[in-house]
Amino acid sequence: MATRDTKTTTGLNKDQMIAAYRNMVLSRRLDDAEINMKRRNQYFFQISGAGHEAVLTAAGMALKAGHDWFYPYYRDRALCLQLGVTPREMLLQGVAAHDDPASAGRQMPSHWGHVKYNIVSQSSPTGTQCLQAVGCAEAGVYLATHGDRGKDDGAGGAAFRKDEVVYVSIGDGATSEGEFWEALSTACVRKAPVLFLVEDNGYAISVPTRVQTPGGSISKAASGFLGLLIEEFDGTDPVASYEALSRLVAYCRGRKGPALAHAHVTRPYSHSMSDDQRTYRTPEDLAEEQSNDCIAKFKARLLDERILSEAKLEALHAAVDEQIASAVEASLEAEQPEEETVADHLYSPDVDPTSDAFRTEPVVEAEAKEDFVVGLVNACLRDEMERNPGILVFGEDVADATLEEALSATKGKGGVFKLTAGLQRAFGSDRVFNSPLAEANIVGRAVGMATRGLKPVVEIQFFDYIWPAYHQIRNELAMMRWRSGGHWKCPLVIRVPLGGYLQGGAVYHSQSGVVLFTHNPGLRVVMPSNAQDANGLLRTAIRCDDPVMFLEHKHLYRQPYAKGKYPGKNYMIPLGRANVVREGTDVTVVTYGALVRRSDMAARTLEKEGVSVEVIDLRTLSPWDQETVAASVRKTSRVLVAYEDNVTWGYGAEIAAWISDNLFEYLDAPVKRKASLDTPVAYAPRLEDMILPQTETIAEAVREVVEY
Repeated sequence: MATRDTKTTTGLNKDQMIAAYRNMVLSRRLDDAEINMKRRNQYFFQISGAGHEAVLTAAGMALKAGHDWFYPYYRDRALCLQLGVTPREMLLQGVAAHDDPASAGRQMPSHWGHVKYNIVSQSSPTGTQCLQAVGCAEAGVYLATHGDRGKDDGAGGAAFRKDEVVYVSIGDGATSEGEFWEALSTACVRKAPVLFLVEDNGYAISVPTRVQTPGGSISKAASGFLGLLIEEFDGTDPVASYEALSRLVAYCRGRKGPALAHAHVTRPYSHSMSDDQRTYRTPEDLAEEQSNDCIAKFKARLLDERILSEAKLEALHAAVDEQIASAVEASLEAEQPEEETVADHLYSPDVDPTSDAFRTEPVVEAEAKEDFVVGLVNACLRDEMERNPGILVFGEDVADATLEEALSATKGKGGVFKLTAGLQRAFGSDRVFNSPLAEANIVGRAVGMATRGLKPVVEIQFFDYIWPAYHQIRNELAMMRWRSGGHWKCPLVIRVPLGGYLQGGAVYHSQSGVVLFTHNPGLRVVMPSNAQDANGLLRTAIRCDDPVMFLEHKHLYRQPYAKGKYPGKNYMIPLGRANVVREGTDVTVVTYGALVRRSDMAARTLEKEGVSVEVIDLRTLSPWDQETVAASVRKTSRVLVAYEDNVTWGYGAEIAAWISDNLFEYLDAPVKRKASLDTPVAYAPRLEDMILPQTETIAEAVREVVEY
């Protein structure tokens, strides 16, 4: 823990104290107005920032709107007001108005967001914003040293500032989340200019701080983080809060490292209007807290120090009430979102990766030799990093060597499967680097970087271990554009090796649950079956403006049959375009990934039996090519869907259901599926072969369809 000079203070003058008090009162009375609107059924939900107004107003005064970056949480009403968000704009979210600047009526109230002030769209999960804030800070540092090269404007097009600070706040309860600790760790290691504000009101809904925090103090629990400047202070005192926060902000602006502000505040109202704290807090506890209310105390101070008279206080209160009344009236007259806008901003409205703009022909040099999937993925990454300096590649073990001094003395790692080999040497350690062994850390930071306009291309080492990152993928990455009404975006690529057929991969190196990712609106999912497709699809994924899961089957990395020739620096394949691997007339097999080869081999066997099989490689799983599948089914009238997921609830079930719903009149047999058994993948080769679809079992399933 860093130390500070306790003699250094920066106080507020009288005008600033009056302005601070006004903002605090405005925040509290806006909460009260929302509570009344909820009781009149003009609101659907209300959660207040009462008791937190002093420290949040001070934070808004110590930081700079539109200069610094903000990742708030739901109590941060006073901060957002101080930064410039108006009462009307806040109320627009509560009444679900189309003009709500935070979400266009798509999120609950107090889910802050405002492009003008660099307030990044907030979600409901607690603590997920911490890693994003670290990534945002890393992006700011990168842009400050690299200029605007490769920057694609992010969302809102805000410029970077060489002394910018990233603010992130959480309640005391959220400090129990692992992602908070991951964020602290990475911020310290990388000396990221992040100000963590812990607003400690003593309760995580009904759970007291002392029950969930070691020693009952987050500042003491975090005291061992080297380089982290920590101050613990009375968050109900705006002057003391401003002085402490000013010191912490100066530390971050000086690029000395991150800082943690531990502010003790109160919670005079229940957690939300869905909660009643009288059911778990004693009358004595509530009475003691009421006596420490920040607004009542600061009002008394202003009167005692004769900064304001009773008459001026009354005038100030009347002006606040008038401002709120006007905002309430305006919000109730605001237009609701039109029904036809419901799907707007799921994906980029400007860049369509399914269009012919992403369709180019391969340019293969005469002397070009075939290369494995590994080689052509690496070649695409090199091409794109040369083209766009905003691309950063990071993940577990992706660098050639973490330590610079080891680069010249070693061959280099470059990923456990060598797909990123040589990239660090070619582009530098600030663009290709290793992450901690923490999957949420990788994706959360990447979201923050992408929000700032960089293009992270990150790697999760094994699909089997992606699950700690699923929270970030599902609730943050896929949701960002839609939940913000198109104000924010975070286009990035997550490369993930997956699948079985390894002979020894077993339970935790063979998983293939792709359906859990195709089930996320806003996320595109790609899975090539050969080297040239991998090169073209990855280039499309990188150049498109949406988040993409790029799934790489480990079994195909070095298979000779999957090899292809380098197709040139601009070869792209539109997403959602399947490839007819083999044409046929009797039956269609719809498949992807490692089963493309097995399905083709089964088709060759069946051809000798007089059965003509058409094999379709989907290549993109979300979106998928319905037109190509439909055309084939209309021709053959019989179809088998082959996939590596478990048969029950697997990806192919949706394909089969869609065919049954839309092409029933063309079918001469029920749609059949061939997939993995509903078990994990075993280590023993005989068991693995039984569990996963094989050429022989696919051929037998096709025979059953044909013979029906």
